Amino acid sequence: MVSVMGLLEKPEASARVRVEGLQAEADRILAELGVAEAVLERRVIARAELAEALATPAEQTDALVPGPREETAAKGKVPVAWSIVLRHGEGMTAAALAPDYRRIVELVASAPGDGEGISAKQLAARLELPLVPAKIEGLRSRARRLAERGWLTVSPAGRFTPRQPAATSPGAGDRPGGPDAG
Repeated sequence: MVSVMGLLEKPEASARVRVEGLQAEADRILAELGVAEAVLERRVIARAELAEALATPAEQTDALVPGPREETAAKGKVPVAWSIVLRHGEGMTAAALAPDYRRIVELVASAPGDGEGISAKQLAARLELPLVPAKIEGLRSRARRLAERGWLTVSPAGRFTPRQPAATSPGAGDRPGGPDAG
């Protein structure tokens, strides 16, 4: 004959397993909730700051916005690593860039002069980064950003070369047949 205690042990063990499973799931959900709350808080702050910036009259905004980075660097302020990349303007040097972007421009400029340029993987190797896809693609993204802003040139093959001086009239190289075409 089966004892009453034996009959109660099996459902108790099953209930204990269920409680432990639910507790683990609750811990996981609470951790996700903490991350989601942090993201929400950052977005609320960003929206509030944007609304405040948009509400500021233009005269006050001009007083708050510094000039080109070269001027701020001359005043002792250094651009922040991986910060916004300014568009290349006449007379600007790589000193206007954040140090990490400046290093990319310098490495591309010092690449062997075979005219083919340097790949993102070669850049990563020269920066002594781990040659893993995440690092290479991140570097490629930054180099493309520099190319979009006029600091570098990117070939259709994805190789980066130093920017070409603007010695020709704008758009002259864009016409079929080149600048000498009829």
